[in-house]
Amino acid sequence: MAENKTQPTDVPVEDFLTAVEHPVRRADGRELMSLMAEVTGQRAYMYGPTIVGFGSYHYRYDSGREGNSPAVGFSPRKANLVLYGLTESPDADRLLPELGKHKTGTACLYINKLDDVDRGILAELIRSGYHHTMTEIHRP
Repeated sequence: MAENKTQPTDVPVEDFLTAVEHPVRRADGRELMSLMAEVTGQRAYMYGPTIVGFGSYHYRYDSGREGNSPAVGFSPRKANLVLYGLTESPDADRLLPELGKHKTGTACLYINKLDDVDRGILAELIRSGYHHTMTEIHRP
């Protein structure tokens, strides 16, 4: 079976964030890095070329494909901030309506800028998503 394309890298997160062109997206990325590190108790690392990850879990699909992925993370994209691992915990349905301006995709949360959302609710979503991934999805 082919190796997964997206893997952890040794690129320093600060180097990646410094290179983000949009000044608001760059500042929001730094704030998200601090918030996620504080809430998860994990150090930030680069997962592939554009995702800042925190924690790690191992997954295995019925097809036999397996790999590792960040428990939670984000990517400061041109169009918006994409946050990973925050929408599938049991608390997400209760917290998302209180978050502020956002959109959700299959497994992603999209926000334009951090000033559009309630930071306290965001911290709860991070905490809940991280806990859910590490205790319910990740089973050593």
